Amino acid sequence: MRKQLFFILTVLLAAALVAAGCSMFKAPQQKPGGPQQAVKGTEPQITVYMHETGEKKTMKMEEYIAGVVAGEMKPDWPVQALAAQAIVARTFTLEEIENRGGVPERGTQASTDIKEFQAYNAKEVNDNVKKAVEMTRGMVAVYQGKPIRTWFHASAGGVTATAKEGLNFREAEPPYIQSVQSPDDLAPADVKTWTASFGKQEVMATLSKMGQQVASIDSVEIGEKGPSGRATTLVFNKNVKVSAPDFRVQIGSTELKSMLLDKVSVAGDKVTFSGKGYGHGVGMSQWGAHKMAKEGKKPEDIVNHYFKGITVEKRWQ
Repeated sequence: MRKQLFFILTVLLAAALVAAGCSMFKAPQQKPGGPQQAVKGTEPQITVYMHETGEKKTMKMEEYIAGVVAGEMKPDWPVQALAAQAIVARTFTLEEIENRGGVPERGTQASTDIKEFQAYNAKEVNDNVKKAVEMTRGMVAVYQGKPIRTWFHASAGGVTATAKEGLNFREAEPPYIQSVQSPDDLAPADVKTWTASFGKQEVMATLSKMGQQVASIDSVEIGEKGPSGRATTLVFNKNVKVSAPDFRVQIGSTELKSMLLDKVSVAGDKVTFSGKGYGHGVGMSQWGAHKMAKEGKKPEDIVNHYFKGITVEKRWQ
């Protein structure tokens, strides 16, 4: 009787699992693009496109995050700053996977190509980085239960930007991205203040790439400004208006370091920009995180300073 009852229960259980698309003897299939996380609370594995070799590699999430932290921030920086970067990198990875499928053009969930995903440098992983990743293991910044867009940059020049202001972001302004004061005084001198000069022909070629044809460069002015004081538009020859963040990317974002401009001038064959900070200014300032870490702030405190109304939660042990 007991054998018959056990047989009946087994058949019923198997039928229920089949109906749910599972098997008693085979693990449920993962959805393509989603982190390979069989059980909530366990560390996922992800596939990473290694652009140096062209191979696709599967690794544990925390191993990948360590390589990203070492690629995106100096490994000898304070552990608390590295730990804040780890939370940001982990959140970025999950948000990209959940909302865009990671890097679908590569058939993977991440890529070591900075132009496609995030910087990655496993060779630079040291004890500092390992400690920072381990102390924030599984920690993700969320807003209303979902991973946020964790933008970051080198130095905010004292004040961060909104997404529309700093990135010409075309979607709705994320509520957790606000302009906040940033302690960037430890940044190098050539990041605190800088000048960048470009030949008029280079400026004209950049405008052409942006769909604006001009025969000469007679004047350049700062147009509108955003909440942080960054230029959101530039005006050439009094009547040609372009997006300032887009112009910066087109002409070279390592030369034209930010749109937190003090002055733009035209003299001879040169257009010269003077400004502060380095990067688009949205989200976490790395030099600001450095200073806050020196002041004894926890990584969660740093992340909460730059992203408002969010929660840092632990997704896996």
